[in-house]
Parts: sequence; structure tokens; C-alpha cells
Amino acid sequence: MTDTISKHERNLSAIIHASTFSKFFIPFGNFIIPLVLWTANKRDYEFVDHNGKQALNFQISMLLYSIILGMISIPFFIGFLPNIFDHGFFGFDGLNSYNNFNIDIDLDGFPFNGWIFPVGIAGLLHGALFIVNVVYTILATMKTNEGETFRYPFTINFIK
Repeated sequence: MTDTISKHERNLSAIIHASTFSKFFIPFGNFIIPLVLWTANKRDYEFVDHNGKQALNFQISMLLYSIILGMISIPFFIGFLPNIFDHGFFGFDGLNSYNNFNIDIDLDGFPFNGWIFPVGIAGLLHGALFIVNVVYTILATMKTNEGETFRYPFTINFIK
């Protein structure tokens, strides 16, 4: 397949995949720049058309997964808010009583105990999404530059 694809098509496709990293410099750059490059060249090159769709579908899917994960973690934050008011300012309302100074650590009375585990898991899943995004974008850029077709995993095909 490498023989039928020109160097220009391979480079342009690799640039489309790599341009998704522009999100670190430009808000929504991972959508805008690949979209501009893809729409400008999709009619001229079939390989660029395929890779542009792949890159945009993957970025939209990652955004959707991130939004869903954020929505799942919202109830834990809402459930935590009343605990702030029950325990004073983060449970520090008893610090002024020096006569009852106690070094005993009791995690059952810890006001963050009910939500720290689910929010920690949500944070780890967001980190995993970030790593998946970076790793597969790098793989797609390298494979595309070699002239191979690359399909991202976990991708919903919004653009067909």
C-alpha cells in the first residue's frame, strides 16, 4: 500500500493526526486544526480523507468519554457539599479546644471518607483517557507516516 500513496499524502495524514496535540496550545485545537486540514484535502486524497475522519472521530469520542466520566463524578461532589457545612470548615471547628487535644486518627469521622474513593477512581480514569489519547495519537502519526492505515480503538464513528 505504501507504493500507491505519495509522500505528500502520508505527510499530510501524519500532520492531521499530530495536529490534535494543538489542544495543549489552542483551545479546541484538537478539533479545529485537523478539521481545517481534512476539509481542505479530503477530495484530493482518499488516504487523507480516511485519516482525517479517524482523527476527528477519535477526538470527539475522547471528549464524549471525558464528559460522561465527569457527569458520573458530579453526584459525589454534590453529596460531599453538605458535609462541609456539617463539620464546620472542613472539620476544623474543634481546633480551638486545646484541652481535648487528641492524636488518635479515626478515619470513620473523616469528612472526606465517603467520596474520596469514587472521585479518586474518576481521576484515575481521566488520567487513563489522557494516556490513551496521547499514546494512540503518536501511534497513528507514526503508522500513517509509514503509509499504513490506522484505526483508533474505542472510537465511535460520528463522521462516516
